[in-house]
Amino acid sequence: MAEKEVRLRRLKTASDIARFMADYYYELDEATKSRKRKIAWCTSVGPAEILKSMGFLTYFPETHSALIGTRKLAADFIPSANAIGYSPEVCSYLTSDIGAYVLGETPLAKAFPGIERIPGADVFVYNTNQCRDVQDWFSWYSEKFGAPLLGVETHRNVGKVTPAHVASIASQLENMIEPLERIAGQKFDIDELRNVVELSRQCSVLWEKCLATAAAVPAPLTFFDATTLMGPAVVGRGQQEVLGLYERLLEELSERIERGEGATGERERFRIYWEGMPVWGRLSMHAKLFSGLGAVVIASTYCSSWIFNALDPAAPFESMAKAYLELFIVRSEEYKERYIREKLAFFKCDGIVYHDAKTCPNNSNCRYGMVQRIESKTSIPALVINGDLNDMRLISDEQTRTNVEAFVEQLEEQ
Repeated sequence: MAEKEVRLRRLKTASDIARFMADYYYELDEATKSRKRKIAWCTSVGPAEILKSMGFLTYFPETHSALIGTRKLAADFIPSANAIGYSPEVCSYLTSDIGAYVLGETPLAKAFPGIERIPGADVFVYNTNQCRDVQDWFSWYSEKFGAPLLGVETHRNVGKVTPAHVASIASQLENMIEPLERIAGQKFDIDELRNVVELSRQCSVLWEKCLATAAAVPAPLTFFDATTLMGPAVVGRGQQEVLGLYERLLEELSERIERGEGATGERERFRIYWEGMPVWGRLSMHAKLFSGLGAVVIASTYCSSWIFNALDPAAPFESMAKAYLELFIVRSEEYKERYIREKLAFFKCDGIVYHDAKTCPNNSNCRYGMVQRIESKTSIPALVINGDLNDMRLISDEQTRTNVEAFVEQLEEQ
């Protein structure tokens, strides 16, 4: 089956989101140079709401790593992290980011003229709800920058989120306040935290509505679109201006639905769900590969990671704890299977693709029989793609193409 040339349709709001991300990095760069604002490094599902309520600018190094991936630079940087003791088997977000720092390089310099280095840091704050790698990652930088390290140690394999779970995380969040006050040089204000939590909640609601538009036939949005459009939901939650961005995006997606306009301009023959991390260095290639075969990847688990339905300004610490505990990656196998089955039904999917990311076992849900169990319960065909989030040395484009073409032929036969 030959791959055809595909022209992807770009959403107008994507330009607004790109400008927001540029402003985000320029603000961090200015604060690094002037030292007029305190900067906190935060993991992407860390307690950003607390940090923002206390006046910190927040930097999320995962976004830097994703940029390294999309610019196909990871293979240049990873060996430098390996040379100082990080195994090639650990997260390529971590190794590519630390390797870039060791070499004194950053893709921010080319993406945003005038920026020469990554942001400085006054404190490092992590949450292990994603993986233990973030703790090692932030610990390394904490030593290099000579800045304090604070962390949340989360629960794993969570089935039902219980009051005991919530209380244990909420207490860790509250215990951060005193050291953060010393670093910020200001007192904590519970009303300001409530305000930020409410803005995060509204951002979450809008982002969820945007992703849900892909349930329409044809879908106005693809997974590959969402991986770039989600930027403000990651770095800008808790900020008023993000709400306007996602209101405009939702309006544009709704207009596509009214016109019966699909995301790619190609006929939508098959609807595909993506489970696992993106292959950052192959976003465009994969989007064109699937769409050229009439198989549109319309939804994913990954892009829903910044939907925090539990957030409640009336109980900020408890609701943040609950929201972070409801994250897909920390849940039990039974919960994950049920969640994916529900998404397959909601988005009316014909097939599911699992990305087995070599250096990201926490986000690879195809290693312990889940693929077979879900397929037996739903009769929805599945394909496993071997690769990685950042290290493109671990992916074979020819093998991926051959496997995807065979998968689409399987869908046609059914």
